[in-house]
Amino acid sequence: MAGRIPKNFIDDLISRIDIVDVIDRRVPLKKSGSNHSACCPFHSEKTPSFTVSQQKQFFHCFGCGAHGSAISFLMDYDHLNFVEAVEELASQAGVEVPREENDFVDKVSRKKVDDLYQLQGKVAEWFSEQLKNSPASSEAVSYLKQRGVSGEVARDYQLGFAPPGWSSLSDSLKDERLLALGLVIKKEGGGCYDRFRNRIIFPIRNRRGKAVGFGGRVLDDSLPKYLNSPETELYHKGRELYGLYEALNRVGRLKRLVVVEGYMDVIALAQFGISYAVATLGTATTAEQVGQMFRHVPELVFCFDGDSAGKKAAWKALESALAVLRDGREIRFMLMPEGEDPDSLIRGEGLECFEERVLDAQPLSEYFFEFLAGPLDIASMEGRARLVDQAKPLIDKIPSDTFRKMMKERLAQIAQVDSLLLGKELRGGKSIGRKPAADRLGQKPSAMRATITLLLNHPGLVTEIDLEGRWRLLDAPGISLLTKLIDLLATNPSINLGQILEQFRGQEEERVIQKLVTADLPAIEEEQAAIEFKAAIENLGRRRDSVRLEKLLAKAGALDESESRELTELLSRS
Repeated sequence: MAGRIPKNFIDDLISRIDIVDVIDRRVPLKKSGSNHSACCPFHSEKTPSFTVSQQKQFFHCFGCGAHGSAISFLMDYDHLNFVEAVEELASQAGVEVPREENDFVDKVSRKKVDDLYQLQGKVAEWFSEQLKNSPASSEAVSYLKQRGVSGEVARDYQLGFAPPGWSSLSDSLKDERLLALGLVIKKEGGGCYDRFRNRIIFPIRNRRGKAVGFGGRVLDDSLPKYLNSPETELYHKGRELYGLYEALNRVGRLKRLVVVEGYMDVIALAQFGISYAVATLGTATTAEQVGQMFRHVPELVFCFDGDSAGKKAAWKALESALAVLRDGREIRFMLMPEGEDPDSLIRGEGLECFEERVLDAQPLSEYFFEFLAGPLDIASMEGRARLVDQAKPLIDKIPSDTFRKMMKERLAQIAQVDSLLLGKELRGGKSIGRKPAADRLGQKPSAMRATITLLLNHPGLVTEIDLEGRWRLLDAPGISLLTKLIDLLATNPSINLGQILEQFRGQEEERVIQKLVTADLPAIEEEQAAIEFKAAIENLGRRRDSVRLEKLLAKAGALDESESRELTELLSRS
């Protein structure tokens, strides 16, 4: 496994590039006071609410809440993961991305994976060539034409064909690494044979367009009807989505993704102009897949068959999605009429009617309660009690404070109980329901929150205080984050907000910091900020003294010599 990118390199990279240049290449910016502005690229608007601060190296949209550093912008706008975004910025800055290599084995492993990607690409090209030129492909071509698949769609999705015969692929490429890719299978008596034979091939590509695996459909009544690549170093079926690469590379920005069950559903919808459909890969939808889709769009529509199997698949998708359902994310469900699938429905009704169905799809909240309440007798007290018992652990998984509260209120209405009583029941008591200090800090305005926000927006203020002052000894929500932030800035007081965000990426405090930097607070000058920050730190020191004084006074008569001296000192300051 390749080593991690050093944090000091990321810090240096953010200082080398200018976020205004990075964004302006993709979204034309206009100077607006000390900042730059534009209509937000992440949601539709007529009046610009998207601002970019050159001083802070930070962007923020006051409309949809999108925000972050140059790395975050590339991840959201160019649909890159973190490493890819860093590599893109490094390329612009003309520097190479270093790795914290553990040893020689890491380098060898990385080269091995790169070589496997290269071989997988050759295999995809070989399958594609067989569809065009193999004498045995006539039946496959006829099938695709019968399904209305055009040459353009076949090209865009790089459809291919695996000829009949036990060793067509292995004889052509003659590479023993085909075994590692799951493309050939060992025989019990020795030798190998091709996994895919006489099948239409659907390459599964990752976000960068590299083939990681394949799916194959039979052309007769053989079983299994669909065959997928096994898990390999490149392919993890619970992580990838068929059609995501193609959807992300369509013209214009995506508003939503339609999630269907099979390869041919994606192809059929693309043929009719629905180029934003993706499919899970022969497995239940995973939280990782849902999270990956939400990185690119704010809305998902699960489009499954209306039979019992389709409803179960939709419910499993819902369960997987709850844990990643944050504010600004929306999920809907569109179950097919009986006997229909996406292919037959769009052929029968046409594009316009199908898209109307997508827009009118059932919200997650409705499907959630409809599915759970369906088999229960909600008219009875016992049925409503069972509904609460089944719903409450699922609702508690929702990280979005607003949506979780609304779901609790809806459950209270259906169960005919007081929402406050139900809220206590859902929390399971004070100790279980109590949130970590970091979360509470992000929810309620407080002196600690104001202090940290001042420092985030004016990092140079760290030079104004005693770094080892009494404030460090205070035991209060948020003090851990404040301490970490001050220690970080003490070594580099000229660091900007973009660099700070990257230093905390992936850490437990990241979400709190994101809330603080996007809070709608009035801007103040550096001089006034310094006055307020010093006063806030002094106040934290006094709070610590007050708490400590109370404890020592409570022990009066049982103090040791050290505590007596401390008490005298505290009394002299009070």
